Amino acid sequence: MRPSILDPLFAPATGLPGVGPKIAPLVDRLVAEPGQPARIVDLLFHLPTGGVSRKVAGKIADAPVGEPVSLVVTVSHHQPGPLNRSKAPFRVVADDDSGDIAIVFFNMPRARIERLLPIGARKVVSGKIEVYDGRRQMVHPDRVVDLDEIDTLPAVETIYGQTEGLTSRMFARLVGAALERVPDLPEWQDPAFLARERFLSFREALGALHRPDSVETVAGEAGLAHPARRRLAYDEALASQLALALVRARQRRKPGRSNVGDGRLVAAITERLPYALTGAQARALDDIRADMASDTRMLRLLQGDVGAGKTVVGLLAMASAIEAGRQAAMMAPTEILARQHYARLQPLADEAGLTIALLTGRDRGAERRAALAGFADGSIQIAVGTHALFQEEVAFHDLGLAVVDEQHRFGVHQRLALGAKGQAVDVLVMTATPIPRTLALTYFGDMDVSILDEKPPGRQPIQTKLVAQGRIGEVVKGLGRAMEAGARIYWVCPLVEESETIDLAAAEDRAEDLARWFGDKVGLIHGRMPGREKDEAMRRFQAGETTLLVSTTVIEVGVDVPEATIMVIEHAERFGLAQLHQLRGRIGRGSEASTCLLLYKGPLGETARARLEIMRETEDGFRIAEEDLKLRGEGEVLGTRQSGLPGFKLLRPETDGRLLETARDDARLVVERDPKLEGPRGEALRVLLYLFSRDAAVRTLGAG
Repeated sequence: MRPSILDPLFAPATGLPGVGPKIAPLVDRLVAEPGQPARIVDLLFHLPTGGVSRKVAGKIADAPVGEPVSLVVTVSHHQPGPLNRSKAPFRVVADDDSGDIAIVFFNMPRARIERLLPIGARKVVSGKIEVYDGRRQMVHPDRVVDLDEIDTLPAVETIYGQTEGLTSRMFARLVGAALERVPDLPEWQDPAFLARERFLSFREALGALHRPDSVETVAGEAGLAHPARRRLAYDEALASQLALALVRARQRRKPGRSNVGDGRLVAAITERLPYALTGAQARALDDIRADMASDTRMLRLLQGDVGAGKTVVGLLAMASAIEAGRQAAMMAPTEILARQHYARLQPLADEAGLTIALLTGRDRGAERRAALAGFADGSIQIAVGTHALFQEEVAFHDLGLAVVDEQHRFGVHQRLALGAKGQAVDVLVMTATPIPRTLALTYFGDMDVSILDEKPPGRQPIQTKLVAQGRIGEVVKGLGRAMEAGARIYWVCPLVEESETIDLAAAEDRAEDLARWFGDKVGLIHGRMPGREKDEAMRRFQAGETTLLVSTTVIEVGVDVPEATIMVIEHAERFGLAQLHQLRGRIGRGSEASTCLLLYKGPLGETARARLEIMRETEDGFRIAEEDLKLRGEGEVLGTRQSGLPGFKLLRPETDGRLLETARDDARLVVERDPKLEGPRGEALRVLLYLFSRDAAVRTLGAG
């Protein structure tokens, strides 16, 4: 049950004055969780993006031009526009002892202006000063108040992200009412940490940001570094890390089994590899085998840049489980990748005397029945498949290791589902999408992490060039010369077929165009094709029957044709950085030099140009991931919009990495000292978990 002290914050926003039937849907659209009505806390967590100073300062003659100012003036006289010009401005001349200023209105009723600024009245006016025809003027002031109402003018007027029909000023009034509802919550942070960081209480931090005393509190770099914002960001970081630590502790409490044998199968496979393991692969394998040998369950993330050799490490980990007399399974997000893993692993498994079978959603008949029977009776030691391995009818004799490839594509809830197919199953999650350190902490903080940051020996660097779309004819002629010399080429398009609304190259149309040049040497593969047609297109390209494969991003992950040395990415400006890096990683997988051509349609925006320049500068996936985080933010980088991973409201992973690391260490210490959150700080931390909707973690406390 949610602690009752939080009830005022979780009350519906419709309880606030001014949130009636017309305004409520607008507030929901702006701040509510999808499908939920807005709550008081949703308004409070919608922080201002900037502010305008409303402090009354200086004289008319000294006020800066082009900046918001508030001035105390006396209305001198009115200057209406000519009667025969309906759109002429109405000027109100006001002054102080330093000079005068014209306050200008367009299309406002004269009677209203005369009521607002009557002759002889002393008023406070706020707005930007401009110079027109050598004279100072303020067009449509933001605020006009009486001198005795000066206290109602905030020192800083906060600016909020808004939606049509709900202005920033209207939202600020609602937030002001919401602030009055914030209860005094128990302090969940360590007192020494609070003092060192100069952090306010939770309630005071909200007040400092929604009612700032200076523009710097809420704007730019100074706003990001302000202790009030950092306090709230750290609260969210700690809620996230504590939830992960509780899940991890629960997983650790489940009894494990030693899942590693004498190393004979690992040695047999390693000896048969055409190359020596890199240092990074060897270190990762040592970490994995140590985890599997312990009596607690393994939960490890293996991060490898494209082409770093994750799959081989996954196979050697599976061999370790089989040495211990158990089975292993490898799950991939797409059928193409599952079949490719199977094709790559089968020869190595056969040579080592291991039995291996493939299971996808497409498999039917006797082959499927044989695979299911082999999994159930233990005669098949390695299962490779798609999410079909989750299905209820799939049962294992004794599953010891689950390897999940590109796990973020499955969605956060499926990470441990395969592990539930056996008793004390170790879980190894693999990703070829380099994840910035802060995001690895955020979304995989319940896991130990191994990183493959070396490429196998003999790999050549990939030369990346930017080419304007208008030079596509030159590109095609160059490809013709390369194909005559034996090159194999990918050509990637953003869409499958031509769209009337988006002017992007379509894979089907592009394949037709290129076939006019190169005939039956052109192949086509995209996600809408039936599975068997996709398999056949890949087989023909791998065999060299086609040498130019036109594709959508279906080849983004895992496709491995070492002979492919050229890639053309059409409309590269429309792709994200991580996706461009993954696509480029499909070449440069053999010993030949490779080239990636990024075809773009100008003029390029600032972000698109930055993306393409980074691709030209570096092949380091981890640097690319960090740059991608700066350009796009964490939700897009990890695909949280699609996968159900929690996004952040207050924390900025691109700037708050240190807070996340501190929160992870604090959370692990809390769980070690007070695993059931029963002490005074533990009780307060339960409030924190509910406040940031991490209450599922609280339920793990009683779940064993």
